[in-house]
Amino acid sequence: MILGFPANNFPSREPGTNAEIQQFCTLNYGVTFPMFARISVKGKDMHPLYAHLTSKETKPEFGGAISWNVHESRVQPVHGFDDGVIGSRTKPEDKELVEAVEKTIHSP
Repeated sequence: MILGFPANNFPSREPGTNAEIQQFCTLNYGVTFPMFARISVKGKDMHPLYAHLTSKETKPEFGGAISWNVHESRVQPVHGFDDGVIGSRTKPEDKELVEAVEKTIHSP
């Protein structure tokens, strides 16, 4: 399942209200996945979820600052956080991304 966490930490990427962001994403991108309230993904007010996802301590191989407003992390509900971060420039049909998603879907 894809979950959306809008953030306005990058120049005017998510400036509207939560309802406006939801409407924009639905109308312009056909988003049907759950969209949460806007959070902060970097800085002093970083949301705890992103503090965990970007921490070098909890994710030594993939931790680090988010570079742009589109950032994906794979999460496995049974096994905890997977070892994958997908960069914002990765295309949806990227072979490595498709294989990673299929691996996550088909893992025990």
